[in-house]
Amino acid sequence: MFKEERESSLFDWRMIGNIQEGRPNLGATMDVAVYRLMQFTLRDVIIQEFDAETADRIYYKAGELAGRELFKNLISQKTDFGAFMTELQNLLAALKIGILRVEKSDFAKMEFTLTVAEDLDCSGLPVCDETICTYDEGFISGLLLEFSGRKFDVKEVDCWCSGERVCRFEVKPAA
Repeated sequence: MFKEERESSLFDWRMIGNIQEGRPNLGATMDVAVYRLMQFTLRDVIIQEFDAETADRIYYKAGELAGRELFKNLISQKTDFGAFMTELQNLLAALKIGILRVEKSDFAKMEFTLTVAEDLDCSGLPVCDETICTYDEGFISGLLLEFSGRKFDVKEVDCWCSGERVCRFEVKPAA
């Protein structure tokens, strides 16, 4: 009923904690199924409580925040786009998020087509004739916002769930 409106996030990178200290036996990794269990049950509850459009908006915004925070805390290449993309590709692979590839780029227009293979969110799911990687859209948008200082519209145009074998994202500066 009463929503707190605020511009800034309450998230702080320290909320991730000291995983080595807290999980000395189990470590930092877990099964992808557990991640997807959290992701898809959370999305289902948001849809039940609100609607699919609200769930997509929340997932996009959460992804955007995650992309911004990941950039601030784990990316060292903050000025050269090529070096940034190389570091990002290596980081996403090391974190087992996915295999990022720049399929097309027009740096003058700041328009890109990016693909993610073995995407954490959807690779291996059944075909459902829709794209589902809304969180990834926001994640990419947040990364590019932090790198460039400009907002981007990111839209998934192909997805494992729509029958493709990679997730494909069209990236353009926000109007």
